Amino acid sequence: MISIITTIHNQLAMNRLFYKYITKYTDLPYELIIIDNNSTDGSAEFFEDKGVTVIKNPHNYSYPYTQNQGIKIAKGQYLAFLNNDLIVSKDWASRILAIMQQKQIEIASFASNDFLERQYFKNYIQRRWKYIKYSLRPIIGTGYLSLKLMNFLMYGNWERFTEKRYRKFGYQTLEGFSGPCIIMTEEAINKVGLWDERIQEADFDLYFRTKMRKLSNNDIQPVQTALGIYFHHYQRLTLKSKPRPFADAKNIIPLKDKWGKQINWLLKDIGSYT
Repeated sequence: MISIITTIHNQLAMNRLFYKYITKYTDLPYELIIIDNNSTDGSAEFFEDKGVTVIKNPHNYSYPYTQNQGIKIAKGQYLAFLNNDLIVSKDWASRILAIMQQKQIEIASFASNDFLERQYFKNYIQRRWKYIKYSLRPIIGTGYLSLKLMNFLMYGNWERFTEKRYRKFGYQTLEGFSGPCIIMTEEAINKVGLWDERIQEADFDLYFRTKMRKLSNNDIQPVQTALGIYFHHYQRLTLKSKPRPFADAKNIIPLKDKWGKQINWLLKDIGSYT
């Protein structure tokens, strides 16, 4: 079973869209664990009405803190850490597990408009998304139908676009990550540890820890991105809504305070094919 762990803070329309695609396209047994950071727009109640497990926090907490909350109650052998402002693609669960098992990958990510196989294509996709998002959002807002419209204008037929990528790339992987969508095995957590609750840039920190574990123990690969499985990331919807400051903000330190001058060296292999 896959445990999907997702943190939310308001954004009811996006949460509805996220849930629609999770239920439509997750083709293996799963549980959805929602960590609600004191939403006030009915988002927690929406998920509760669907029978989803919801942890209600009295305040807004940082990403790594909430992901660790989810890990503590997760029942799955695989844990998927997915942002709520994602749209997943068809059969993503069976496809990523097949890739991880065949290539002996314990921590994987998904291709998205945040991370792709070529810099020029990534730039094209990001410019296109920014144009659609910033030209339309002031006019049509971020309601449920508006979010669907933006996705349609971006990709046309979502299923056709994502299936075309899957046929093109298959099981091909690239070292690196798309932070909003990470999946790992239980054993990977035993090796690299829980999310570091001091580091808000938790995706980079996780990647760095897999690199160091590879060097020290050679029993895990650095995070790999499955190029054939594509998710769309709406990007920064929660930040644009001006959320409350994190209740644990005093505990958070910059990434450079932990990793120092090693950062550039640790980033040098991002984008390497495997």
